[in-house]
Amino acid sequence: MIKVLVVDDQVLVRAGFAALIRATPDLEVAGEASGGQEAVAMTDATRPDVILMDVRMPDLNGIAATERILATTGPVQPKVLILTTFDLDEYVYDALRAGASGFLLKDTPPERLIAAVRTIAAGDMLFAPTVTRRLVEAYTRERDTALVAWAGLDALTARETEVLRLVGRALSNGEIADELRVSEATVKTHLNRTMTKLGLSSRAQVVALAYETGLVSPRHGR
Repeated sequence: MIKVLVVDDQVLVRAGFAALIRATPDLEVAGEASGGQEAVAMTDATRPDVILMDVRMPDLNGIAATERILATTGPVQPKVLILTTFDLDEYVYDALRAGASGFLLKDTPPERLIAAVRTIAAGDMLFAPTVTRRLVEAYTRERDTALVAWAGLDALTARETEVLRLVGRALSNGEIADELRVSEATVKTHLNRTMTKLGLSSRAQVVALAYETGLVSPRHGR
């Protein structure tokens, strides 16, 4: 059973998501929060597997709440799925950097919402490579983000760097294993070591870092 915490400051939206989750056999509602501060407290109390997090809330926005939650929940962290009104909302990229596992439009059909919850609960990114690249390209084009130096990359082995680049292209572990001709278990080992060395807590942060350091081109996604 996947426990889901629903966070949104609009009562009707929050109630709608909660009702959908309750109607799905393998999901359950861990709680409902009306703002970021309450979400932080309820996460600590209920230990959800997935958090549906509204991005724009008056007391503490979804980005700040995500950062606070992931910084305080220890080794077993919930997966955060950011809810947004616009698919190229600048906050979405910030959410990925904060450690969220993906984003979803609020007008997404019910079946896609359920599939998204299951996807990130399993530890995967939400969207296909084309969508991830479109998001990051739009952000970097708009903000003219400069590539940053990341000293931690020097600590990576050649294979870890290659895994980082392929994750940055939003390939799944299975796709990376096929490309490198290794097992998925080996890919997971390299990825875990890479994240530990770089101090990253989610696959989404790996994607963001790959773009920021130039391992993956915002224009070409490779």
